[in-house]
This record gives sequence, structure tokens and C-alpha cells, in this order.
Amino acid sequence: MKPDKREQFERFVYEIFWPASSKLDEKAQRAFKHTRVLNPVAPEEDGTYTYVFLMDPLISGEEYWIDGLLKKMYPTKQAEEYYKLFLDALAREGETYRTLQSKYWGGAYR
Repeated sequence: MKPDKREQFERFVYEIFWPASSKLDEKAQRAFKHTRVLNPVAPEEDGTYTYVFLMDPLISGEEYWIDGLLKKMYPTKQAEEYYKLFLDALAREGETYRTLQSKYWGGAYR
């Protein structure tokens, strides 16, 4: 996130986006129930802030893209305005990592 847009981003996530997940059908809400948002404790070297959306587990076939979810939560015009608010806070395009749980978890071999 841009250093000066951190408050805007957190307001978007915690006051606009996350609460609206209750408007989604039960199947779509599963994605939110298995997603955590990790907040940065300090800025990166360039002054930006990195937030992590951790989907655990990633549910095949579920919608995770913010613009698509906003369109399911709000009327089109409002969804587009909220998406612009989100994009305006970004310092750069996000990164996506696909990972698989190893057999080691919680200090145990599974």
C-alpha cells in the first residue's frame, strides 16, 4: 500500500469489503471464512506497506478477486467506486502465490 493510503485501504477492507461478505450466498461466504488478512508491522524499505490475504485452504471454484466479489455485494456503480478506492491505495500490482500444505503442520507430522 502507498504509505499515505494505509488508512484508506484498511477502511476499505474492514468497513466496506469484509462486512459486505454477509450479502453473499453461503457458498461464497466460505471463501471469507477461510481467508485471513495479515497486517504489516512496519513499512518496507521503500516506505510501502505489504498486506497478505491468506486463503487457507484455497477453495477451488470460489471467487477471490476483489472486483468480482464487490459486484456480487453492491450495485454495479457502487462496486466500481469501491474498487477504484481499493486500486487507488495500491503502490503496485499484487502478487499471487499458490502453495500446498506440507505434511508438517502445527509441530506435527501429518
